[in-house]
Amino acid sequence: MEECVFCRIVKGELPCYRLYESELALAFLDINPITRGHALIIPKRHVERLGQLSEEEVKEVFSAAAEIAEASLSALGAKGANFWVNQGSIAGQVVKHFHAHVVPRYAEEEVKVEVRPLKLSEEEMESIAERLRLGR
Repeated sequence: MEECVFCRIVKGELPCYRLYESELALAFLDINPITRGHALIIPKRHVERLGQLSEEEVKEVFSAAAEIAEASLSALGAKGANFWVNQGSIAGQVVKHFHAHVVPRYAEEEVKVEVRPLKLSEEEMESIAERLRLGR
């Protein structure tokens, strides 16, 4: 099986526009950006899902994401930012190496994320909460 594209970037086998690098994480510009400054932040270790990251990796990845978002405000004139993670094919994860997106938002660009809220009963909400509740 061929190594994933993000692992090849980490190893320096493929080029990228690096924004940040530490022992645990790497951030670079997305080569198919949605907006100017759209960045990807990855752990250097190959894992597919957020839950597979160590606490240190989670901290490093999301601290870098926050700093890049702030830099997009001051350096690029963004007015805000979206943060997102696609986990699993059904959620739109194309590269099976965990990555977080930071998408700077600008007043003149029309990026739309549409959601259609569900109408759930109180019983359904309680049932879901019970199954997801941490520390049970």
